[in-house]
Amino acid sequence: PFNMPKIVAYLSPTCPWARGVVELLEQHAFEFENRDVTNNPADYKEMVEKSGQDSSPCVEVNGEMLADVGRDELEAWMKERGLID
Repeated sequence: PFNMPKIVAYLSPTCPWARGVVELLEQHAFEFENRDVTNNPADYKEMVEKSGQDSSPCVEVNGEMLADVGRDELEAWMKERGLID
């Protein structure tokens, strides 16, 4: 059986790259936690602490932080790990 990865997406609601990340995750029916780094200072602080940088989107998959990624980079990373075909 497929194990659903634990995904936390640190996103800015107005960012076009964030929309691409969300579209990819939804397209593959991944459940994910959406953290709004624009309107929630605690989420922003957590993203910076975990990623070491202040640019979003950042996506954490099973505890591994992908910093400043767009849809294409996230898709390639997930394919390499067999999370998507």
